[in-house]
Amino acid sequence: MSDLPTPGLGTMGLDTPEKATAVTTALELGYRHIDTAQIYDNERVVGDAITEATVARDDVFLATKVWADSLAYDDVLESTRASLEKLGTDYVDLLYVHRPIETYDPPETLRAFDELVESGRVEHVGVSNFTVEELDEARALLDAPLAAHQTEYHPLFQRPELLEHAREHDYDVVAYSPLAGGRVREVDEVVAVATKHDTTPEAVSIAWLVAKGVCVIPKASSERHLRANMEASALSLDAEDVERIDGIEREVELFPE
Repeated sequence: MSDLPTPGLGTMGLDTPEKATAVTTALELGYRHIDTAQIYDNERVVGDAITEATVARDDVFLATKVWADSLAYDDVLESTRASLEKLGTDYVDLLYVHRPIETYDPPETLRAFDELVESGRVEHVGVSNFTVEELDEARALLDAPLAAHQTEYHPLFQRPELLEHAREHDYDVVAYSPLAGGRVREVDEVVAVATKHDTTPEAVSIAWLVAKGVCVIPKASSERHLRANMEASALSLDAEDVERIDGIEREVELFPE
């Protein structure tokens, strides 16, 4: 962990052409990982923004997610076809099961994902918001290797068992909401480490995850924040810093099922 380009850009909320210019800006700044989803209702504007950038499509790691109402076998195939059309591409680098709820039927859902890999429309299979037990089940059913697990992960919502499972089975962990929706600014342990390094709590949160081998995909809409997130990925924390944040005992989950 992590073989994925980091930081990536999370695009939830970048759902108009004006907002999606952040995608173009990110790519021009050197980002190479763009993350979207069917439920974000922005695949078309994200695809257009990728096309606007002076970066070859094959140099962009593009991920999207199949929403919970489209996880039946035929619906996976049809909704992915629609996603590719909206994104303006023949393939995505990574396709996730967004949440294992509603129409998720592990044997049928994952059979469709395998078929998409075999056809070349999907390069890698991922899952999102899974438990360890659900991860084991998916790995057992998939013919394709599990490439990534995307999950909420930040100093106020830590799941070390997920990191251990990923290390054991050689797949990537991708952290969404790595800044805890801005709440890291109010966490004393994170603020203390930021003060020590003369940087921001947001930078420390990203650096803490990167130190654990996690790929981060913070959302950002301004060039200033895009640059700051890139710089944060290069910030080095020492073991004492990491342990201090590891020891936070409060828990805030931003996106429960």
